[in-house]
Amino acid sequence: MGPRRPPLDFFWFIPTYGDGRYLGSETQQRPPEFAYFREIAQAVDRLGYGGVLLPTGQACEESWVTAAGLATATEKLKFLVALRPGVVQPAYAARQTAALDRLSNGRLRLNVVVGGNPVELAGDGVFLPHDQRYEQANEFLTIWQGLVSGERVDFEGKHYRIEKGRLDFPPAQTPPPLYFGGSSEAGIELAAEKTELYLTWGEPLDAVAEKIAAARARATAKGRRLRFGIRLHFIVRETEEEAWAAADRLISRISDEQIEIAYRRFTKEMDSVGQRRMAELHGGRRDRLLVGPNLWAGVGLVRGGAGTALVGTPAQVAARLGEYQALGIDTGDRIRLPASRGGLSRRRAAVSRARHRQPPPPWRQPGDPERVRRRRGGTQAGLRLVTAAHRHLHRPGSTRPHQPASAKHPAAAEAWRAAARREIPLPATGDAARLPLP
Repeated sequence: MGPRRPPLDFFWFIPTYGDGRYLGSETQQRPPEFAYFREIAQAVDRLGYGGVLLPTGQACEESWVTAAGLATATEKLKFLVALRPGVVQPAYAARQTAALDRLSNGRLRLNVVVGGNPVELAGDGVFLPHDQRYEQANEFLTIWQGLVSGERVDFEGKHYRIEKGRLDFPPAQTPPPLYFGGSSEAGIELAAEKTELYLTWGEPLDAVAEKIAAARARATAKGRRLRFGIRLHFIVRETEEEAWAAADRLISRISDEQIEIAYRRFTKEMDSVGQRRMAELHGGRRDRLLVGPNLWAGVGLVRGGAGTALVGTPAQVAARLGEYQALGIDTGDRIRLPASRGGLSRRRAAVSRARHRQPPPPWRQPGDPERVRRRRGGTQAGLRLVTAAHRHLHRPGSTRPHQPASAKHPAAAEAWRAAARREIPLPATGDAARLPLP
């Protein structure tokens, strides 16, 4: 048995554009509702995830307002919220940052978003070409970092001018950490100079290793040190056959025409290097979706952003995560499925295998599944049952086989089975182009 790696830091996902089971279809979809966001956030907070990502864009509920609401309903959960150079002014963004960081008692994380769909950027009033957007972002972050660090800022650049800028109410953190993902040369340069954690989408190991090496070298040359994270979807089932069947079912309602339109948009209409790399993994073809061991590119057939998923059993997914971790990854982001269907239980099994977990507190004991189910109904009960069963998961480094529950805890065993088979009806409304995994 080799040396134990440091624990991975896992973030879940708040589906602020709606939730559902199929890509490219309105079947079994639920619209974005704050009550549902709160339910997910409270569940992952109790289960010990490090935080949640809130996406940004025209089709999403506004991430800063949503995060502020969720911060008051959770205790430890961190919130990764988009910081948009060019969309807002840096001084105003600094005040937003300070207010939300104080409100959440230092639980704010910032995801710097510079690129995107040119049509959507134009709708936000951003018309700069690719490299100039990163040049603007560098100036933006120079001003923002000075303000949130308590400095008086005077700055004049190509894109911004500010005189005697100050922040009267500082954030709880000085400053809150910046996350950033970008595959272009300009993006890697910005990450090396201004941010703390560089994020990559789930590409094959050799491609991820190349990006990490490039970003690390740039940061070292500037006397800085970067951490690294990865954005992936998970499709986890008890058997590999069930996992691949779920992956096939996810894209079963996508038409060839939808794939063709999306591929053309990703490769011809968008200037994002990372998006083009995602699309080139599958080439717009259904027969090219397996791009690495347990690494599946089906999500990216029609959806922008992180387009790959790890597919398999908890042990297989944990093994693949360990391979990414060996490259230097220490944070996992966008681990997501409809939380109300027992998805949290299956992903929790994979996560528990991939990270060290302390024993649960004394009050977190297996309870009566029927009592909990009657108390809050199927959705919330399923999440509570996952918590009860989680303490029986295999821990990395143990020589014992995986045992979800023992004869000593029959209630937890039944809780695990009930959570895994939980089926919650979803309303068939909302944005069919933006569905998370089932």
